[in-house]
Amino acid sequence: MATVKELKATARPQSGKGAARAERRAGRVPGVIYGNNLPPVTISVDDAELRQRILAGRFLTTIYDIDLEGKKHRVIPRDFHLDPVRDFPLHVDFMRLGEGATIRVSVPLHVVNGETSPGVKRGGTVNIVTHSIELECSVDNIPQYVEADAGALEISHSLHLSDVKLPAGVRSLSREDATLVTIVPPSGYAEELKAAAAAAAGGAAPGAAPAAGAAAAPAAGAAAPAAGAKAPAAGAKAPAGDKKK
Repeated sequence: MATVKELKATARPQSGKGAARAERRAGRVPGVIYGNNLPPVTISVDDAELRQRILAGRFLTTIYDIDLEGKKHRVIPRDFHLDPVRDFPLHVDFMRLGEGATIRVSVPLHVVNGETSPGVKRGGTVNIVTHSIELECSVDNIPQYVEADAGALEISHSLHLSDVKLPAGVRSLSREDATLVTIVPPSGYAEELKAAAAAAAGGAAPGAAPAAGAAAAPAAGAAAPAAGAKAPAAGAKAPAGDKKK
């Protein structure tokens, strides 16, 4: 069962840019509640409280009961806009949740055991390709994150969505072959592999026979011919030994 948090809001009878600016000057953030086949309701929430909820993380995957002047609205945040310079919230959208509703959410990916993988031990680096996964699930079964175990990855190997086990009742909206994390080889790794392959291919196998037509090597210990000595002509007899006088 997903945790439901409380958030107080005030009805905002007027809409438009002027009314929104007036709410911000008063320390409140304009917003809207919509969906579930009901008319939208314009609201405003406390600026400091909304900032705290956003900075706490998982804001867009957390279910809230908005207390709007004594009436509870079960919602999930769908979007919020921040000032590009001062980084404070400008507007927030909430979607109503009917009982047993199924929604699409973007859930963060947590990579574990990457630093102990064989590839990292050999000098590689963990590269997270996908930081969040689009899921479809019940509003009561929204996972806080999806865990990917990279503990068995070698250099240049990858972990895909099909390698990750999702919670029961949760369906991925991404391709099964989507790459989640890879182990990037260290600098110079490709050159090292080429050099090793070239050395292995160029080395002579031990005990190999000489090539056909190659002259036989002289026997061990055989004396080399004197410098400038001529080889005996073909058919010449060996000189007779010295006779005794």
